Amino acid sequence: MTQTIAPRVRTLVLLLLAAACALLAAAGPASAHAALTGSDPRQGAVVDKAPAQVSLTFSESVSMDDDSLRVLDPKGKRVDDGSPSGTGGTTYSVKLHAGLPDGTYTVTYQVVSADSHPVAGAYTFSVGAPSETSVSVSAQAAGGGFVGGLYGVGRYVSYAAFAVLVGGAAFVLACWPRGSGVRVVQRLVVSGWLALTAATLLLLLLRGSYTGSGKVADVFDLGLLGEVLQTKSGAALVSRLLLLAAAALFIAVLFGAYDKRDDEERRDLTFGLAVGGSVVAVGLAATWAMSEHASVGLQAGLAMPVDVVHLIAVATWLGGLTALLVALYRGPADTPVPTVAVRRFSRLAFGSVVALVATGAYQSWRQLGSWTAFTDTRYGQLLLVKIGLVVVLVGVAYFSRRWTARLADAVPVVAGQRKKEAAVPPGGGKGDKVKASQKSGAAGKNGAGGKNGAGGRTGAAGKGGAGAAERAGAARQAKAGGKASGAGKGSGESQRAAQLARQRAAVDAARQKRQRDADPHRFGLRRSVLAEAGVAVVLLVVTTVLTQTEPGRTEEEAKAAGASSAANAVPATGAVTLDMPFDTGGQNGKGVVRVELDPARVGANDLHLYVERPDGTAFDIPEVKVALTQKAKDIGPLPVAPDHITTGHWSASGVQIPMAGDWEVAVTVRTSDIDQVTLSKNAQIG
Repeated sequence: MTQTIAPRVRTLVLLLLAAACALLAAAGPASAHAALTGSDPRQGAVVDKAPAQVSLTFSESVSMDDDSLRVLDPKGKRVDDGSPSGTGGTTYSVKLHAGLPDGTYTVTYQVVSADSHPVAGAYTFSVGAPSETSVSVSAQAAGGGFVGGLYGVGRYVSYAAFAVLVGGAAFVLACWPRGSGVRVVQRLVVSGWLALTAATLLLLLLRGSYTGSGKVADVFDLGLLGEVLQTKSGAALVSRLLLLAAAALFIAVLFGAYDKRDDEERRDLTFGLAVGGSVVAVGLAATWAMSEHASVGLQAGLAMPVDVVHLIAVATWLGGLTALLVALYRGPADTPVPTVAVRRFSRLAFGSVVALVATGAYQSWRQLGSWTAFTDTRYGQLLLVKIGLVVVLVGVAYFSRRWTARLADAVPVVAGQRKKEAAVPPGGGKGDKVKASQKSGAAGKNGAGGKNGAGGRTGAAGKGGAGAAERAGAARQAKAGGKASGAGKGSGESQRAAQLARQRAAVDAARQKRQRDADPHRFGLRRSVLAEAGVAVVLLVVTTVLTQTEPGRTEEEAKAAGASSAANAVPATGAVTLDMPFDTGGQNGKGVVRVELDPARVGANDLHLYVERPDGTAFDIPEVKVALTQKAKDIGPLPVAPDHITTGHWSASGVQIPMAGDWEVAVTVRTSDIDQVTLSKNAQIG
C-alpha cells in the first residue's frame, strides 16, 4: 500500500507545484488598479485650437511627480510645464505651452494608484489635423520587466512566509505546546521569520524602480529610496520591519523560556504569548490591508479590518497545515505528533475556513460588484479559480479529519503495545541469556571439581595456587604500569562507550520510526496533509496574482466610461459632455451619469442630466443634485436643481456661469434612503 500510493501523492504534489510556477510566470506585470476613465482632450480627438491644458480622470486617486504626466509634440519634445496637479476629485491636469502648432500630440502618464500599484498608458490627440508621424511610446507596461518580476516573487514569498510564521506559531501554542521543543518545528517558524524579513527588505529596495523606470540600477538609488519612505507603501513596509523585530522576541520566548517550563508554568505563559503574538500578527496583516485593495474604494473603513481577519485566517490554516506536515514527516520518532494535537488543529482549521469564507464573500462583492464580473473580468476569472482551489482544499481536509478520527480510535491499542515493549527492553531477552551463560561458564572454570572429579582436588589446588601467583604478578605489573597507561585506556574506553551509545540510540530511533510509519492511520493522515499542502501552494500563488490584478468593479467602470465617451462626441456647438460612472453600494446602485452643458460658455447655459444602467437603459433615482465650483477663483459651489423630465432625464435651463475657466461639475446621486455618492469632473468653460 505504501509503495504504490505514496509515489502517486508525490506526483500530484509535483504537478501542483509546476502549476504554481506556471501561474507565477504567466502573471506578468501588475494590472492597473486605477483605470483611466476620462480625458480632455479625448483620445483620438481633433480640436480646432490647442488646449490650455490636458486633464486625465482616473477611477481612484493617484500620486504623481513632475514626470508622471507628459505631453509630447510630433518631434518628441515636451510641451507641458512639468507640474501636474489635481483639479478636484480624481482629475489631474498639466498646463501646456501657448501657441502650439498643428499636429498630433502624445499624452503619456505613469502614476501610482492609491492601492500602491503602478499605472501607465498613453494616447494621442491632434490640433488642426493629424500629423504624418507621431511619437513612439515604449510598450513596456508599468511594473513589468525584470524588476517587476522580482517584485512579484517578493510579494509571493512575503505572503507565504507570513503564513508559515503566524500559522506555525499558532499551531505550537494552540495545538501542540510540546512542539516548541521539536527542532524541525523551530526551524520552520524561524525560516518563516527570516523569509518575511528578507522579502520585506527586497520589496523596499525594489519599490522605487518598480513604480518608476523599472531599471535595475535604480534599485540602489538612495534618493529614490528616500522618496519611497515618504509614501504609504514605504511606510507600510517599514512598519512591517518594526513588527518583525517584535516577532523575533516572541519567537525567542516561544522556543526558549516557554519550552523549558513545566506544564503548569507553561499554561500560565501561554496566555501572555497568545495575546502578544496576536497583536503582532494583526499588526503584520494590517501592513497589507492599509496599503492595498482594502484601503481604497467602497467601504474602506470596513474593508480593512475584514482584510486583516481574512489574512489571519489564511495564515492560521495554511501555516498550521505546513507545521503539521513538517512534524509528521520530519519530526523525531521519540516525539511524534499526538492525536490530541491533530484534533485541536482540525478544529482550529475549521474555524479558520469559516472566517475565510465569510470575509472572502464580502471581499468578492466589494471587488466585483456584479455576477457578470465573474466571467467578464480577469479578476473574476482568477477569483473563480481561487474558489475552486478552496473547495478542493476543504475536500482534502475532510479526508484528513477522517484519518484523524481513525487515529484517535487506534490510540488505546498502540498505547498498550508500547507499554508491553517498555516492560521488556529492546533485546532484553537475548541480553539475559548471554549474561546467564557467562555466569555459568565462569562457575565451570573456577570450580575445578567439575572437571577433575573428587580425586582431582590437589591438582586443583595446585592450579589454583599457581593461578593466584600469576594474578598477584599481573596485579603488580598493572599497578606499576597503570600510571602510564591508565589515562589512555580510560579515554579509549569512554570513546568506545559513547560510540556504542550513539549506535544504540540510532538503532532505537530507526526502530521507533519504522513502528510509527507502519501505522496505516498515521500514514493516511500524512498523505492527505501532503495533498493539502500542495493545493495550498497553488492557492497562495493565485492569491498573489489576484492582488496584482485590476478589480472587476474598476475594470467594468472603465469599460462603461470608455464606451460612453466614444459614443458621445463633443458637439460642434461647443457643448460639453461629462460621463461619470457611479456605484452607491446598494441595490440598483450602479450606473452612469451623463451631464451635458450647452453652450459651455459664460452666461446662461442649458444643463441636461441622464442616468443610465451599465447596460445603457435609462432609469430613475430618488434624488440627483448638481453643483458648479471654480476653485481657482474661489467661486461656488453654485447649486443647480434640475427638473425631472422623463425616465432617467433631468434638465435645468438658464444655468448662469459667471466667468470662463476650469469648473468642477459635482453630481450627487442618491439611489436609496442611505445609499448615495458624489462624483465630480472638470469642464472647460470658454
